Amino acid sequence: MKTLIKNGHIVTAVDDYHADILIVDGVVEMVGRNLPVTADQEIDADGILVLPGGIDAHTHFDMPFGGTMSSDDFLTGTRACAFGGTTTVVDFAIQSRGHTMQEALETWLEKAEGKATIDYSFHMIVSEASSERLREMQTMVDQGVTSFKMFTAYPGVFMVDDGGIFRALQRSGEIGALMAMHAENGSVIDVLVEQALARGETAPKYHALTRPPEMEGEATHRVITIADIARAPIYIVHLSASQALDAVMAARDQGHSVYAETCPQYLFLSYDNYEEPGFAGAKYVMSPPLRPREHQERLWTALKRNDLQVVSTDHCPFCMKDQKVLGQDNFAKIPNGAPGVETRMSLIYDGAVSQNRFSLNRFVEVTSTGPAKMFGLFPKKGTIAVGSDADLVLFDPQGSTTWTAKTAHMRVDYNPYEGRTTQGAVRMVLSRGEVIVDGQSFLGQNGRGEFQKRHRFQIQ
Repeated sequence: MKTLIKNGHIVTAVDDYHADILIVDGVVEMVGRNLPVTADQEIDADGILVLPGGIDAHTHFDMPFGGTMSSDDFLTGTRACAFGGTTTVVDFAIQSRGHTMQEALETWLEKAEGKATIDYSFHMIVSEASSERLREMQTMVDQGVTSFKMFTAYPGVFMVDDGGIFRALQRSGEIGALMAMHAENGSVIDVLVEQALARGETAPKYHALTRPPEMEGEATHRVITIADIARAPIYIVHLSASQALDAVMAARDQGHSVYAETCPQYLFLSYDNYEEPGFAGAKYVMSPPLRPREHQERLWTALKRNDLQVVSTDHCPFCMKDQKVLGQDNFAKIPNGAPGVETRMSLIYDGAVSQNRFSLNRFVEVTSTGPAKMFGLFPKKGTIAVGSDADLVLFDPQGSTTWTAKTAHMRVDYNPYEGRTTQGAVRMVLSRGEVIVDGQSFLGQNGRGEFQKRHRFQIQ
């Protein structure tokens, strides 16, 4: 099968030019102007940006949390990704206490098989740091799962003590893996939650007020220090607060292998959303929580200057009507998470490129190339080059998109960006050369997505 994309404005993390792209059997075969070839399918991209498919390195499809499950599974979630211009996700398999990593990987592979419509891989959540579990990390790497995640939050569920984190970091450094960290001081937060509830403070806003930015900053500094002693690289997930950013920047300035992502919600939403009337603030209950508005511009600047390297979503949606309401009378019982896979690319284009915060190249870097390099997918994914997978987004910079829960494809009954109009619009999406989105039509087949074995971490 040959597909020719003609007259496109091609933008990668380093290039910006006009050319044609010849795709043969799902792979980019040739790139050049006025290619003298014939093809089975021709697509005219005149006036359209041709971008590498987005890579969302932080999603939670079909994930158990607080007695319920995230409302998007690998079918609805990856379909929503495709409509938003994302062609690869790295989700999280969860090693539950008392169970092996191999069991977790097989469980999540089964969740995705027959459903995923775009390509996918997994990080492995480590909830135990026993010698047996740490030995399994090599087995995961051998199977292409080359990143792990640990928590300093959620005592009794995911949280591992500092000694266990140190041992796991030593192990990840030895085997060429990257450790991702959810950094909040869970022990202190639990006390703050207990005290708030004792005072009768049960509204959604108290989720944010009991998880202050100082607790994110402290935990971020702590795990970076532990990683330095362990001589291992570390990646901070969903960074939301200036205090955490300060810790990352200081470590990077000293030459340490420290990396971090932020998410659109921390760039566009704020604590003010928790003050919406009634129970509406529950829409925004996530961890870390939304911060006061003054944190936002520092995050934008950090993305521009490469103090933050990736924009992911932490997509973990729960419906208001039958899931978020589990915490109607107790904010601590509101399932943590919000939707975001479909809106990510458009939001960042609008907030970054349209607002002149940073360039088109940098936009591609933080939404596609950066995560591809960080998590062992590059150059198969994350760029437009001969030999790379033909994961492409045809993006109309003159178009616009208005976001509503009714028109989005995420399986959730609200949209955090309800009514917001963003500059630019996804017109067509190709995954391995196959057109899977054309306008408002989904053309991909359920289960066509393939598991991606990733290579070991390389210093960025």
